[in-house]
Amino acid sequence: MKNAKKLSLLMLIALVTGNMVGSGVYLLPASLAGIGSISLLSWVATSIGALLIGITFAKLSTLIPKTGGPYAYTREAFGDFIGFQTAFNYWITLWVGISGIAVAATGYLRIFIPALANPKLSSLCAILLVWLVTFINIVGVRKAGIIQLITTILKFIPLIMVMALGFWFFHPSYISQAFNLSGHSNWHALTHGASLTLWAFIGLEAATVPAGSVDNPKRNIPIATIVGIIIVAIVYSLSSLAIMGMIPATTLMHSTSPFADAAAIIFGPIGRIIIGFGAVISCVGALNGWTLLQGQISMAMADNALFPALFAKRNKQGVPALGLITTSGLISLVLLLTADPNLIHQFNTIILIATLSSLIPYFYTSVGALLIYRKTGKGLKTLLWHSIVAILGAMYCFWAILGTGPKIISYGAIILILALPLYTWIRLNKPAID
Repeated sequence: MKNAKKLSLLMLIALVTGNMVGSGVYLLPASLAGIGSISLLSWVATSIGALLIGITFAKLSTLIPKTGGPYAYTREAFGDFIGFQTAFNYWITLWVGISGIAVAATGYLRIFIPALANPKLSSLCAILLVWLVTFINIVGVRKAGIIQLITTILKFIPLIMVMALGFWFFHPSYISQAFNLSGHSNWHALTHGASLTLWAFIGLEAATVPAGSVDNPKRNIPIATIVGIIIVAIVYSLSSLAIMGMIPATTLMHSTSPFADAAAIIFGPIGRIIIGFGAVISCVGALNGWTLLQGQISMAMADNALFPALFAKRNKQGVPALGLITTSGLISLVLLLTADPNLIHQFNTIILIATLSSLIPYFYTSVGALLIYRKTGKGLKTLLWHSIVAILGAMYCFWAILGTGPKIISYGAIILILALPLYTWIRLNKPAID
C-alpha cells in the first residue's frame, strides 16, 4: 500500500527533471553561442557524463537506501570526514544555486513587472520567492512534491514548443559557419562548453537525497534518476540546436533571453510573453526542488552529528523546518548584500562555482562507489559493469573540473579548506556517531 505522505514515482521524476530544468536552460544558449556550435557537442558529452553519474547514483540508492544521497554514499565509503566534506560542498552548491535561481526568476519577472529593474525591488522580490518556497516545503515534503510535479509539466510546454516548431525556421548555415568562435582549440572550446552545460544538469541526484521520504525507494529512485536524465538531455540538446539554427551566433551571444527571442520568431510578440511565463514557472519549480534538497541534506548530516543539531529538528510533518528557515535567512542576507543593477557577470560566476561545488560530490561518489561495490557486489558481471561506469563517471567529473578554469578552481580549493576547521569544531563539540 502506498504511503500518502511519501513521494511517488511521478513526483520523483518531476523532482529530478524539475531540479535540472531551471534557469540554466533559458540562459545557456546565449553563453554557448560565444563558444560556437561546437558547444552542441558539449551537450552530448555532458549528457553522457550525467548519465554515467546518474547510473552510479541509481545503483548506490539500491545498496544504501539512506537519506542524504552523495553524503550517505561517500560517508559509507570513506568515513565521516569525506562524508562531511561531500555534504558541505553539496550544501554550498544548493546555497549558491538557490540564490542564483531566485535572481534569475526575478529577472524573468521583469517582462511582466518592469519596476523590478530597480535593484532594491529586485532583491526584495527574490527574497519573497525564497520564503514562498520555504513555506511550501515546511508544510510537508509531499506537498512540495505535488508543486514540483505541476511546475515541471508547465515548464516543459514552452520548451517543447520551441524545440518542435523551431526547426521550421532553421538555417543550417548558422551552425556550419560558427563552429568554433572561442579563439581557442576545439578541445578547449569543447571542455569549457561541457563545464557550462553541466550547470543545467545539476540536480540529477535529486531522487536519491530524500530517500527516507520516498515510496518504494529501491524501485522508484533508480527509475526516476535515469528517466529524468534522459528526458532532460533530449530537451536540452534539441532545443539548443533549434535556437542556434534560428538565430545567428553573433546575435545570439548578446541575447539576454534567447528562448524568448526564438519564440518571437515563431509566434511574434506573444511568443515572448509565453516563454517569459514558462521561464518564471521553470525557475520557481527549480527553486522549490532545490529548497527541498538543501533541507534534506543538512538534516541527514545533523542526524549523524556532523552539522548543528537544529538542522535535524523536525516539525509534525517530519520536515526540518528550523534548518530550512535558517538557510533561507542566510540566502536572504546574501541577496541583500549582492543587490546590483547588473548581475550578469556575477550570475555567470555563481553558475561556475555551483558547478564546481557539485562536481566534488559527484567525483567522490563515483570513486567511493568502487569501494561500496567491493563490499556489496553479488556477482562479477554486475560488479564489473557498474565499476566501469563509476570509473568513466569519475573521469568525466575530473575533466569537467578542469574546464571551470583556474579562478573557479581556486574558489573550490578555499571551500574544501574551510570544511576542515568547521568539521574539527563540530567534532570537538559533539563527537560523530554511527
